[in-house]
Amino acid sequence: MSECRIMADNLVKTFTRNEKKSKKVDINAVDGISLTVGESEIVGILGANGAGKTTLLRMMAKLMKPTDGMVSIRLGDKEITDDIEVKRHIGYLSNNTKLYGRFSTAELLRMLGTLYGMEKEAVDKKIEEISDILSLGDFIDNRIEKLSTGQTQRASIARCLIHDPQVYIFDEPTLGLDILSSAAIIDFMKKEREAGKTILYSTHYMEEAEFMCDRIVTIHQGKIISEGTPEELKKELGKENLRDVFAELIVREGITDEH
Repeated sequence: MSECRIMADNLVKTFTRNEKKSKKVDINAVDGISLTVGESEIVGILGANGAGKTTLLRMMAKLMKPTDGMVSIRLGDKEITDDIEVKRHIGYLSNNTKLYGRFSTAELLRMLGTLYGMEKEAVDKKIEEISDILSLGDFIDNRIEKLSTGQTQRASIARCLIHDPQVYIFDEPTLGLDILSSAAIIDFMKKEREAGKTILYSTHYMEEAEFMCDRIVTIHQGKIISEGTPEELKKELGKENLRDVFAELIVREGITDEH
């Protein structure tokens, strides 16, 4: 497998907001962000609500068109910019991903495998692998609408795995989950990093980010305000943990929760 990197180059996303007296104002939800995530690396995106995290991740997953800038994937010496081709290498997940409730997880995976042009035998083999990785055996044939929150999230991750992507983009994947479900997802991401995958994800859980991430990127008002390893950030700000680092950044930047 070729070395993989996903790159954002000066990404901008502008939304137009209606003000009083029919006045329209342009707001940059993401304002000139450049970022590279490499192979065997987990990069965490931190920020207060409204900072632009989800908008950034959706653009990097090619689910939202940027106002300006570009997202590309580099596989070895080959750089890919075409939206459809980039998507083939990405597994995108959010905590509110909607699935077909009347399907079982196995049925969903078979349908997606077919859409990706996979042969039936290859799909069946991949489903077995995914079931082992995510411990789906107890509910893989149950209808998704009957699953618990944690089981549904694991089914969502399974959906991301069926085409064996090189890049994972996860937006708040453990939000609202119980400890065991969160631990299963964290363990999965760490194993995928060891397998050489490229992982970008956002979280509100500081302990989770400190435990998992090779690098932390904090954004505010659509801009990067800090970047480094957890140890580098703690040393820079003289703090003992990432939660205190984030609190210090809030004070320093005058950040408030906008929602």
